[in-house]
Amino acid sequence: MMMRRILPFVAAMLLLSVAPALAVDGAAFLKKLDENLYPPSYELFRKIIDVQPDGSKREFTLYGIRKGTDKIVSLFLAPASDKGRVTLRLGDNMWLYIPSVGKPVRITSLQSVTGGIFNNSDIMALDYHVEYTCEDIREEGDRYVLKLKAINATVAYDRLVMEADKKRALPTRIECYAASGMLIKTLYFKELKEFGPGFFRPSVIETDSPLHKGYKSYMVFAKIQKRVFPDEVFTLNYLPNVESLRR
Repeated sequence: MMMRRILPFVAAMLLLSVAPALAVDGAAFLKKLDENLYPPSYELFRKIIDVQPDGSKREFTLYGIRKGTDKIVSLFLAPASDKGRVTLRLGDNMWLYIPSVGKPVRITSLQSVTGGIFNNSDIMALDYHVEYTCEDIREEGDRYVLKLKAINATVAYDRLVMEADKKRALPTRIECYAASGMLIKTLYFKELKEFGPGFFRPSVIETDSPLHKGYKSYMVFAKIQKRVFPDEVFTLNYLPNVESLRR
């Protein structure tokens, strides 16, 4: 009688021991990763450095603000030739304001306002979970590898293969692919830095591309902090006044 009671219990334990672990929720992890990269609304200062094959460099200093998941403005502070230019992104729509022209002109995600490897979509990046769905996530040691698919054809890259630190939920490397399967560029997230109490994230994003042999670009973040802005600053009419937002 005792043996009859024990056998079902042993069988149940054996089944539990070989049962697969619960799958990681890729969508939830991707959203957490976005939250770890940026506050919901913020201002930042950063440099974009484009390096030519001969070692020469061109540097841009930008002030940026964002509100929610679809409103982004960037103001060029340097060099002098670009000072005062402003970009605006509202969802999939992008504009560039040039003071000497006096009115904003439409730009596309795959163009680059700096002329380097970072395109406009990289410079005015939305959250990954807003533009992509997670088709697959797998665990490899201390990291996760995510396969992401663009939600529509307006997104700059059709697919991403993202490597992320499992513990910190932060990206370490992203390969960006076209719909044809061609690798467009690779992004490397480096140099973890504390931007506020308990707010750690990579301070450098480096990129290279098989389409631009010998070229590299770097995005270096000096400051990221929470700040809330009214909706009116994310409008075409406000672009000439963005400079006034800097503290």
